[in-house]
Amino acid sequence: MTSGLSTATGRASTPRPRTRFTLAQDSDATGPPERRGVARDGVRLLVVRPGRLDHLLFHDLPGQLDPGALVVVNTSATVPAALNARRQDGRRAVVHVSTRLPGGAWVVELRRPDGAGPELDTTTGERLRLPGGLTLRLGALYPDPTAETGRLRLAEPAPTVPLLDYLAQHGRPIGYRHLTGRYPLADHQTVYATQPGSAEMASAGRPFTPTLLVRLMAAGVTVAPIVLHAGVSSPELGEPPLPERFDVPSGTARLVNSARAAGRRVVAVGTTVVRALESAAGVDATVRAASGWTDLVIGPDRPVRVVNGLVTGLHAPEASHLLLLEAVAGPDTVAAAYDAAVQHHYLWHEFGDSTLFLP
Repeated sequence: MTSGLSTATGRASTPRPRTRFTLAQDSDATGPPERRGVARDGVRLLVVRPGRLDHLLFHDLPGQLDPGALVVVNTSATVPAALNARRQDGRRAVVHVSTRLPGGAWVVELRRPDGAGPELDTTTGERLRLPGGLTLRLGALYPDPTAETGRLRLAEPAPTVPLLDYLAQHGRPIGYRHLTGRYPLADHQTVYATQPGSAEMASAGRPFTPTLLVRLMAAGVTVAPIVLHAGVSSPELGEPPLPERFDVPSGTARLVNSARAAGRRVVAVGTTVVRALESAAGVDATVRAASGWTDLVIGPDRPVRVVNGLVTGLHAPEASHLLLLEAVAGPDTVAAAYDAAVQHHYLWHEFGDSTLFLP
């Protein structure tokens, strides 16, 4: 289990994924599927088994899992974590609030107002003006304060405000340049989201609908929750995930251990679920109730212990998430799946198509 808040600095040596691919210009999902006439659970689903690929739709998921399988979902809810800001020299910017640390500091990313990428010329002590009369004073780079440059910084708000309340009043959902418009917070939520805290949607679970969840249970599949509050992603840089808050309840831990003891699948819905479950797993692969902060990075140096199935979206080239996929399914299998997804014109990003890895 990993529960300490890390400020590790060895991120530059993180291995690169073996999966290589090039995306076509029309591979971006530019908005929610419902806005292009596709049902939430009507996005495409690439089912990946050893030596076999099947092209289905997401609502076909119940037929792909055996009775007794356990599906674990992340019930973290997305918060409106993007804020308009004015820099000290008068330039406009956008602040993405990744998380709030236990001592009260915020972790933020300053981005260009046109969405072209992060602002990397920030300095310690710079003050930003935010809506509602709030001032944000930038502090050290995060997570490595000794780095020469970086996209994330600690920040101190003045006056001190409850973060979630402030974001609810002044923020909007984070969106990147692949989106053709701004969409309401409801479009950035899974149907089972209950605990606000994620800067960005745990998007692997977005295609689930209430009807689909009932169909899974009717097929003998158990659904269990964890919580992991996701921070801001890095669409421009293949960085590993930062420390994130998580909670694996005792009931879910028991269900995971029972499924594994019976030889049944434990299917994580998203890389956030993999991170949470594996953070709660001991070296003996027993999952115990756990909560706190995890800095665990799944990859060649730390293979998975308990997860043997994964529902996930399609990740960008060089994304660190690909290392996690390779740890679950193997590099050759992931490479074959991504080659097929590119060839068959699947759509990428949070509103795009899905994959189901069943190694």
